[in-house]
Amino acid sequence: MIDIESDVFEIVATAVRNVYTDAFVVGEYVAAAPQFPAVSIVEMDNFTVRGTQSSSCMENTVEVMYEVNVYSNKVRGKKAECKAVLALIDEQFLRLGFNRVMVMPTQNLNDATIYRMTARYRAEVDTAKRIYRGVM
Repeated sequence: MIDIESDVFEIVATAVRNVYTDAFVVGEYVAAAPQFPAVSIVEMDNFTVRGTQSSSCMENTVEVMYEVNVYSNKVRGKKAECKAVLALIDEQFLRLGFNRVMVMPTQNLNDATIYRMTARYRAEVDTAKRIYRGVM
């Protein structure tokens, strides 16, 4: 299996932590963050691109999809903070070669005082871990 999850996480998380030094950034879903802003970066899909398989069924390319959730609990400006953090994350994913396929506010069912935004990014990746934007 072609796996770039830790590489992507490290690049994006480092960029967030460089600007938001108190940010809580994880690579999995969490029900309640211990501090804010909070970010989860999760690889939600990784599947073989069938047309690129070898005759022995070895994968040469996979399509990956990442879901990012950004949370803020500020009394004032939580939406603005989420958008600013997400803009930084978006820049990193686009720079890596991903397409943003969705971004939207998401109802935070665990605590309505916390603002949440969700984004998804897709790309194709080959065995040399080269990222290609050409999926959709």
